[in-house]
Formats: sequence, structure tokens, C-alpha cells
Amino acid sequence: MNRIAFIGGGNMATALIAGMIRHGAQPGGIAVAEPRAEALQELSREYGVATYTDNLDAAEGAGILVLAVKPQKLAEVCLHLRPAVQKYRPVVISIAAGIRIAQIERWFDAALPVVRCMPNTPAMFGAGATGLYANARVSAPQRAQAQHVLDAAGLTVWVPDEDQIDVVTAVSGSGPAYFFLMVEALENAAFAQGMSRETARALAAQTAMGAGRMLVDSGETAATLRQRVTSPNGTTQAALESLQADHFPAIVARAVDAARRRGVELSELMESQS
Repeated sequence: MNRIAFIGGGNMATALIAGMIRHGAQPGGIAVAEPRAEALQELSREYGVATYTDNLDAAEGAGILVLAVKPQKLAEVCLHLRPAVQKYRPVVISIAAGIRIAQIERWFDAALPVVRCMPNTPAMFGAGATGLYANARVSAPQRAQAQHVLDAAGLTVWVPDEDQIDVVTAVSGSGPAYFFLMVEALENAAFAQGMSRETARALAAQTAMGAGRMLVDSGETAATLRQRVTSPNGTTQAALESLQADHFPAIVARAVDAARRRGVELSELMESQS
């Protein structure tokens, strides 16, 4: 693995770094640039990686450059990094929602191997789901390197065109929040029925975890498992019929589309400002 530089030391970068080190990466080959001194101290103490306050210092000599900053800051960051990127021509991995590869190349003023991806927050526990797309300049070995970085956070899936990254963002990138909302609603419903808040929270959270594990480990589809736990005229059927009557599938579809469209809007907004 080439020397890898993370620009941004927030939760997602920390999750990827932790996962890489768990999988045998050498801390000496990892650099992180982050303006927050307390975050750098924690990264250095916890993982032993090289830390910098200046992005150019971190990017010096890197073969892989991970852009882990907010989309609104990415243009400014790329312009500052342009000298190092043009000199070393690293594989660029971007986890910025909505920002397209063509924009990144224009801000760097270079035709580069770029992988655009969207991990999600369960990556912090090694249980993430990441969609990736590579432009034509990414070689097979570079593609394997990028996947190696993201594999450390959980499941990785390559998509065939860049537009699908916006769908990945809407499904798995934003998806944990949808499930947190569902668990929150279950907890509140149980509390409203007279259960203690502590018991309601424990049951709702464990049910969500167990259902997710059952879905992944069984290899069955969600539809199949739903049918298996739904007895005719039973309690589960009554609940599902209520959800169907309230158009639950359509609600979810609209939410996913709203997230996808927001990703496109972020790209357009950055385009108009750059």
C-alpha cells in the first residue's frame, strides 16, 4: 500500500484509519491533516499516525489522497493541494457527498485517477456499507488499493456509473438515519403504551440489531424474511397492514429520492460557486 494521506480527521476518516490498522496497515504510512488540535492529538495517541495541521504537509509524497472534508469546503481544499497533487499525481479518493469527479479534476487542474465513494457511519464499528465508482484513469491495481482502504470499514460495492453514487448516498449513506428514526419511533410508541423508557429503548435497539444481523447472515431477501415472521391474521400482519395503509413504502421511496436530489443539488451549488 502506498503512503496514504487523509485530508480531514473527522469521524469517517477516523473510522477508516481504525479499520485499516485493525487489518494490518502500518501507522507510519498514514498521514492526517486536520485543523482541530484535539482531534490530531487523539489520532496520534490512539493510532500512532502522522498528524499535520497543513494539508500540503500531509499530502507530501502520498500515493493515495483521501478527501474527507465537507462538500462545501472541497473546492478550497483542492486549490490549496494543487501543487502536491500535480507533482505526485496520487489516486484521489473522495467521500464528499454530491461532488462529481469532473469538479475535483477541474479544481486540481489535472486529469487524475479518482475514486468517488460514499461510506456510512456504521463504518466506525467496521459495519459500514460503501458504494464506489472509479473513472477510466484508475488502473486495476489502483482500484484494488482504493477498495482495500474502504474494505476496512465494512462492505464495499462498485457501481457502473457515477450517477449511481447519488443513489448510494441516499440509500446507505443517509440510510442509518432512517433506521434510527424507526427505532426512535418504536421506542416512543412503546413508552406511550406504558412501558418504561429504558426498557422500550433496549427492546427497540436490540430488535433493530437482531433484524439486521438476521438479514445479512441468512442470505435471504428482506421480503422473504418479512413473510416468514408474518403469521396470517396475527399481530405482525395487523401492524404491517397499518403501515401499508399509511403508504409506508411510498414514504420511504420519497425520502430516498429527496436525499438523491439533494446530492445533485450540492454538486450544482458548488459548480455555481467555483
